[in-house]
Amino acid sequence: MLKYRLLFGTLMTIFFVGLILVDGYLDGSISENSPEIIPFQATIFTILLALLAVPAQFELSKLIKQTGGHVFKSVTIPASILLATCLFWVQFIGIDFFFLLSISLIPAFSFLALFFVQALKFGTEGTIRNISASFFSITYLGFLSMFVLIIRITLGPWVLLMFIFTVKGSDIGAYTLGRLFGKHKMCPNISPGKTWEGLAGAALFGLLVSLGFSHFCDIMPVLWAVCFGSIFGVLGQMGDLAESMIKRDAASKDSSSSIPGFGGILDVIDSPLATAPLAFAFFLLMIFFTEVLLIGS
Repeated sequence: MLKYRLLFGTLMTIFFVGLILVDGYLDGSISENSPEIIPFQATIFTILLALLAVPAQFELSKLIKQTGGHVFKSVTIPASILLATCLFWVQFIGIDFFFLLSISLIPAFSFLALFFVQALKFGTEGTIRNISASFFSITYLGFLSMFVLIIRITLGPWVLLMFIFTVKGSDIGAYTLGRLFGKHKMCPNISPGKTWEGLAGAALFGLLVSLGFSHFCDIMPVLWAVCFGSIFGVLGQMGDLAESMIKRDAASKDSSSSIPGFGGILDVIDSPLATAPLAFAFFLLMIFFTEVLLIGS
């Protein structure tokens, strides 16, 4: 188990970092000297998000089916992709209002479409359960993913990497210190393996990763990096617990077995998904206070 986790974790890390750096180089967002070969920000990363949405929807659909509900993937997959990537399409149209229109109309139209599919497949049987489960999957995998892309497009590839590695680094810290020193169960009814010692390890590793990016990439001052790392090290574990609640409700240990040592796509993206809106809010807050201090000085 551990050897697969190390092997596939390393491979996924190399692939993800390489993809983000190539993406940033092609659209000129890595540095001022990068050529703008592709005129639109985050093209490759947007394609990755769209591709991940498909297996993620199948995994979540399988979990929900084990609870008695049905997810209408003919609606949830395109709706999730459109919602997650809507900021990217704003670059083509050149109208910022299109973004607000998208995040309003896509959920509304998809919600109504779910009733249509429900009527065709099941009639009135399980209407509330099926439509609620399907709309939940759009929100979880579409709406939350949208904030990951917002971070990439508005704040750049280095900030995205800092965010992803901080929350995923917290997983490593929680796993390592939990295995070595974990004695006090944190929430045995949700995730029996999680301990308070592991949570402390998550905060510590998140802090170290955040400080590393702060120092080498000059993303934020040290004090802000300390706050970001420790806070999102903990919040990353809360995101993991959120997915654990879904899996335990479905009486399943992992969302699938597609990634040896990790489980499924959902088991990998759970913490970034749950924390992306809060991370974006944190970065905006930091920028706001930094500008206020500069004006005041």
